[in-house]
Amino acid sequence: MTESAIVVKDLKKSYGDFIAVNEISFEVLSGEIFALLGANGAGKTTTLEILEGHRNRTSGDVTVLGYDPEKKDQNMSMRVGIVLQETGIEPYLKVEEVLKQFSGFYNNPRNITEVIEATGLKEQIKTPVRKLSGGQRRRVDVALGLIGDPDLIFLDEPTTGFDPSARRDAWSMISNLKSLGKTVILTTHYMDEAEYLSDRIALMVHGKIERMGTTRELINSESNTTIEFSLSDTNKLLPEAITKIAEINGNLVSIITNSPTGILGELTHWAIENSLELDDLAVRRSSLEDLFLKVVGSEDSAR
Repeated sequence: MTESAIVVKDLKKSYGDFIAVNEISFEVLSGEIFALLGANGAGKTTTLEILEGHRNRTSGDVTVLGYDPEKKDQNMSMRVGIVLQETGIEPYLKVEEVLKQFSGFYNNPRNITEVIEATGLKEQIKTPVRKLSGGQRRRVDVALGLIGDPDLIFLDEPTTGFDPSARRDAWSMISNLKSLGKTVILTTHYMDEAEYLSDRIALMVHGKIERMGTTRELINSESNTTIEFSLSDTNKLLPEAITKIAEINGNLVSIITNSPTGILGELTHWAIENSLELDDLAVRRSSLEDLFLKVVGSEDSAR
């Protein structure tokens, strides 16, 4: 049975009348990549800061690697790596020098050569930090999070500001952390990043966890399919049953349905009978981003 690296039960954090985290509960299993998603102000950062031991909770129970982070036990600190959105690194030091400096902070640091290999920094070890690209700097940040050989790593918005190529490289590096046996807590605003990297995802809205599960479980919970096409001849009336559920904007027709096969069958039969082409026909299952926007939107409208 897989152990839990993190256990959170009824966690609450309030500032006067404002509730930043509202009695959330979840577990993170050892060796998994767990993503915490949410809009700005959803409570992600506060939750992470409590888990990291940088902020005290108002109520609830939290254990990280078996420790209460609020007690700031040094044994826990030695087993946790934290990669913040921005880190202060001496820009004139070379990559190798920075890693040597930080390795001295730990009792049993990881071999520097292994860390360089794991983070893809082999060609930059003699390069001053100030001369690195944004993506390379982020690799150094992750290397510093790994140098203490932690069991658990917090990654806060690891690819913000990256170009598409750099993001893909970072994804490969983060996936490699799992192969090293690390547990990873990830926050990100990129839904495709969460889908690609995460074993499980928790979606936070206004301090609460509204949905949690694997990507497949979350997407399947919203089993809608979107069918879109363009009509060159708008004088031809759609079948009545389809007209009732379609959104028509000029020539563009959009249908959201739980029964795509039946709708497509009726549409194609109608188009053939009327000698029409369904131009730009596209069929798309709901995505994680669709779910995110729906949940966030529904919560905002309920307030």
